Amino acid sequence: MLSAMWFGYFLQMQGFFQSCFGAIIPLLPEGLLGVITAPLLHGNIDHIIGNSIPVAVLLFLLYQFYPLVANKVFIIGWLATGLLVWMLPPIDILTGDYMYTCTIGASGIVYVLAFFLFFSGVFKWNTKLLTISLLVVLYYGSLIWGMFPEELFYTMQEPSKISWQAHLSGAVVGSIIAFAFKNVGERKKKYIWEFPNYYSEKDDKLWQEYKENHPDDFLELPYKKRDDIWDHLDELRRK
Repeated sequence: MLSAMWFGYFLQMQGFFQSCFGAIIPLLPEGLLGVITAPLLHGNIDHIIGNSIPVAVLLFLLYQFYPLVANKVFIIGWLATGLLVWMLPPIDILTGDYMYTCTIGASGIVYVLAFFLFFSGVFKWNTKLLTISLLVVLYYGSLIWGMFPEELFYTMQEPSKISWQAHLSGAVVGSIIAFAFKNVGERKKKYIWEFPNYYSEKDDKLWQEYKENHPDDFLELPYKKRDDIWDHLDELRRK
């Protein structure tokens, strides 16, 4: 993924993917190509570096702890997020005016991975996977603010260039995928003795044999006889 992203950025620097070609352009047929290519394109060096680090970390966690569904999560998340961004009308949140927008960057995939890793651990309620959820919250919890338009928090002279639609779409898709795959792969272990009315004839037989072979382990513990106060009457008088 990182190689593809940097190769795409290299092509941009060589003059390919000029203007909005390869970007997601909402509601326009020519923007559908961006569903596949947009995550590989970036606006500048800071943009691609900012996406490369979380992509590397989150993809490592995905394939390390969710190997059975990792490919499905990655591919479905990529395509579903792009399609959702394409279907959302690009309307200025403050004025309601239609905007012609071109969306590029892998931030949507970052949100898919982060929200999948978080909610999957919660849905499975597995100690190890919950630890991964907590790590994601610790390092990427601030991502939640990217799901809202910057105009809600700052007074801006021109519309923000950050696509909150891509972030919101990735978060929604990641959460849905986590719920859909909650019964696949590793879940919380429930040991047999945690079930009600658990009984094992084999275990019971071993227990009885142990009691027969080690009777000394089951003798009553010796206890000190309670003193009678009258036996110490003379001693008390002397004191």
